[in-house]
Amino acid sequence: MALSRIRMSEQARRGELVEVSILIQHPMETGFRRGPNGERVPRNAIHSLRCRYNGVDVFRATLSSGIAANPTLRFFLVAADSGDVDFWWLDDDEVEGSAKAQLTVA
Repeated sequence: MALSRIRMSEQARRGELVEVSILIQHPMETGFRRGPNGERVPRNAIHSLRCRYNGVDVFRATLSSGIAANPTLRFFLVAADSGDVDFWWLDDDEVEGSAKAQLTVA
């Protein structure tokens, strides 16, 4: 599973926009690069990413090999209620990753 780092405010007021940023450590191999032995490194890129806030999808992305290694994605959500912000992603090798953060709404 890839390591990740979520950056967002832990607290917000109801109705406030909250900036959410996630960095995922992943090589995002294109399938065109050659390794030290001259053979192609197989393609392996994250292709699906989803973010849920209190169980409701708030962000989805379909990525391609054109995204740089260790992709960073940023978006905004509206603070409605306190709860979990859950991320899930899947790469070409069918390896899933996930991360979670808490948002407290006052």
